[in-house]
Parts: sequence; structure tokens; C-alpha cells
Amino acid sequence: MSDDAETTTRRRPAAAPGTPVDGGPSSLPPSGEAATDGLRQHVAFLEGLLAGTTGSGATGRSDVPDEDIATALGLFEDMRTALDRLEAQVVIEARRRGTEWREIARCQGMKSSQAASQRYQRLVTRLEEIRQGIR
Repeated sequence: MSDDAETTTRRRPAAAPGTPVDGGPSSLPPSGEAATDGLRQHVAFLEGLLAGTTGSGATGRSDVPDEDIATALGLFEDMRTALDRLEAQVVIEARRRGTEWREIARCQGMKSSQAASQRYQRLVTRLEEIRQGIR
């Protein structure tokens, strides 16, 4: 693990003990549920952080410590990875159910089945590189 990764890991906001997570899709596999829980926690942290920066007044400074801003910046890569995993899982499920690539493309706002298929391949490649420690 690199120094940056270790520092980011130590700075991550901890979930509030006993905080319920409502509205999560119960059909997701455990890794999907963990990813959505983690994303919810990160989003809640970011929303709280931004709420603390809106009252900065004329000074241009807020009550949010610089370390919290650095922590927030470090969360985005993990959030992207979690979203990529979830997207890949949903595409796999759609294909398992017989959904055509052109329908997947339409749902994702793409114009062609080739674009959707290529996006999925890029997601899978990126996730595999992360798993292997290449990225």
C-alpha cells in the first residue's frame, strides 16, 4: 500500500455507530450492499462537509478543517470504484436476464450497443487492474 493510500485510509470518516441505512436494494449481493453502504456514508460525510463550508461569510474561510477537505478529496476515487463495481454488477444482471446491449445503451444514455459493450469492457478492465494492484 502506498503512503497516499495509507493516509487516505486513516482519514476516512467512520460510520456513526448504529446508523441505519435505509432504502438500500436488498437484492444486491453482499459486496453490492457493502458498496452502497460505503457510498451512503461517503455522501453523508461530503454533504456535512459542504454544509459547513456554506457559512464562510466575508472571510472566505469556513469552520471545516483543511484535513477534512483533504479527506473528502481522497474519497472520490473509492466512490468511483464502488460505482464501477455496482454498474458492472447491474450490467451483468441485465445481460443474464437477456437484456440486449442496445437496451442497456439506451438506459445509460448511449447511442449504440457497441458503446455500452465497450463501456462495460473498460469497467471490467479497470476493476481488474485495481484488484491486481496495477492501478
